[in-house]
Amino acid sequence: MARLRIGSRGSQLALWQAHHISDLLRAQGHTVELEIIKTTGDKITDVALAKVGTKGMFTKEIEEALVERRVDLAVHSLKDLPTELAADFEIAAITTRENPRDVFCSAKFASVQDLPQSADVGTSSLRRQAQLKAIRPDLQIHPLRGNVDTRLRKLEFGDYDAIILAAAGLNRLGKTQLVRQVIPADVMTPAAGQGALGIEIRRADAEIRQHLAFLDDPAARATTTCERALLNKLGGGCQVPIGAFAEVRGGRIHLNALVAHPDGTKVLRESREGNDPERLGNEVGDTLLRRGGDAILEEVYGAGYALPQQP
Repeated sequence: MARLRIGSRGSQLALWQAHHISDLLRAQGHTVELEIIKTTGDKITDVALAKVGTKGMFTKEIEEALVERRVDLAVHSLKDLPTELAADFEIAAITTRENPRDVFCSAKFASVQDLPQSADVGTSSLRRQAQLKAIRPDLQIHPLRGNVDTRLRKLEFGDYDAIILAAAGLNRLGKTQLVRQVIPADVMTPAAGQGALGIEIRRADAEIRQHLAFLDDPAARATTTCERALLNKLGGGCQVPIGAFAEVRGGRIHLNALVAHPDGTKVLRESREGNDPERLGNEVGDTLLRRGGDAILEEVYGAGYALPQQP
């Protein structure tokens, strides 16, 4: 069996994910070591992510460790990985997916619709902001950065009436006490790849790829490939107002996708089924661009919300 070195960010959730993969690898008989790597995104904590626009803000330093052979594999939240990896890397495995939906968290209110007029909601995601504003234009949206504990603590202290987080992270950490509503995907379309872990390795490292093959989940691979193809077609990163949610239904892939203006005044949704994940994502992306998604995204980029590049 092999000695495998994992690179990971140091946040509570990232470490949970890295230890989860470590446990699965050890169960196969491997010796596993963990190296914690601080990324650009971890260092910038006082600015909304959409305003940063730094390419690979959660992956760059970890990929450098892969190139330098300080680590053999990296465990990422798949939504943090650029849709087009540099030629040096590949995604060796995409693990069984957690719930990809977003959740409404509040100490006082049961759902988005139960919030009082002009309630204060925390999120730094333009995608979430746009969809919230579309159904509740009166809401006051405020930036929300920090790890899961920090965000929940701000909610408990009354800084916000509610916050929106990913179900997957809260489920993995067992911190679901303030979850009041799992928001349906047709109301708030999730981010591409949300809920899935991507295991990144050096390209053509056949030995490491073979050790990781058992982690790859075919359904998660198909659905996230479809979502990431759509995101790539739209030229967006993880911080622009683009949503993508694919499911396998009866052997076919069903994709729901969204492009929206951050103020919620323009929301385009498109749904389609197909058999080829990448082709389906590209086709739905093309349709959204033709229907006016290109104009929405140009306006978003021009306003300085985000830069037109991969995350």
